[in-house]
Amino acid sequence: MKKTVDNLILLNVIFTAGLIISNVVTAKLMYTGITLFGNAVTLPGAGVCYAVTFLATDIIGELWGKKEANKAVIIGLIGQIFASLLILLTEYLPAADANMQETYVRLLGQNWVFVLASLAGYLIAQKWDIWIFHTIRARYILKYGHNKHRWIWNNASTMTSQILDTIVFIGIAFGIGFGWLFQPEMRPVLASMMIGQYLFKMILAALDTPIFYLLTRNSKKGEELVLEEFKV
Repeated sequence: MKKTVDNLILLNVIFTAGLIISNVVTAKLMYTGITLFGNAVTLPGAGVCYAVTFLATDIIGELWGKKEANKAVIIGLIGQIFASLLILLTEYLPAADANMQETYVRLLGQNWVFVLASLAGYLIAQKWDIWIFHTIRARYILKYGHNKHRWIWNNASTMTSQILDTIVFIGIAFGIGFGWLFQPEMRPVLASMMIGQYLFKMILAALDTPIFYLLTRNSKKGEELVLEEFKV
């Protein structure tokens, strides 16, 4: 991918769209057929959509730098809040059909505990992702003078940030929102949900590595990269 303004805008659009759609489809749960602690592991429909956002910020960070990656996170946050407000506004507009209104509320109705959990998980995970991505990248480039092994910071940042996102989102939405954290019989369900969803996200993070390499193949290399990274 060439380092152009148009491509940067495109990645920001993909990032924000993936983020917004992940919140729209998160209510759909997928059964995996796997059990942990005697409980069936379910995955949210948002899993794949949300994984795209981490890939997008990693590409932006590799080609345009940490500052632009952080801008994408802020843009995504604004987009997410604005989309939630529009969905809420539409919900309270007069409905011509009661059945359609009921369907709308069931599919798109905003559970505000879930919204807050999503926003908290998003900000914590994305900020960590960008910080660890560029910390590992900078140290590697300083030591070796190249960025050939980009998979290291690509996977390390995404896989660790997904731990934070999973714990924060599920902990707030289900642990506190549903009260499962305070119910001994539901804690194993909470734990199986966290572990199962994280393993799914980890697999997706590994699978997006070839795409990351493909789209960052034009990133700067060698001494030129070192000079730019550390402002020598």
